[in-house]
Amino acid sequence: MKETAEHPINTPPDTVTPDATAGIIPYKNVPALLGYYMGVFSLIPVIGFFLSIGALVCGILGLIRKKKHPNAKGSAHAWVGIIAGGIMFLVHSAVLALMITGIFLA
Repeated sequence: MKETAEHPINTPPDTVTPDATAGIIPYKNVPALLGYYMGVFSLIPVIGFFLSIGALVCGILGLIRKKKHPNAKGSAHAWVGIIAGGIMFLVHSAVLALMITGIFLA
């Protein structure tokens, strides 16, 4: 597929024609969408620690992108990424600290 200046990948979110799915799936705000998915998948035990950090970073970047480009949407997805990532980071950190403490006390 040849990418041109008219293709949506190369144009800012403000100039792309609106469609019905943009409000549900913020494909114009990729960091918010990545933060959302990383936040949800941070519930997975071992890799969740690393995904929660990514969810926090991508969620914040998604909010910044939403502020710069209001038509990009995705603030709810970004907030879910930030909140889920933050909570799961604390949970995984607490579990890791308890495991390390248990190893040294055993």
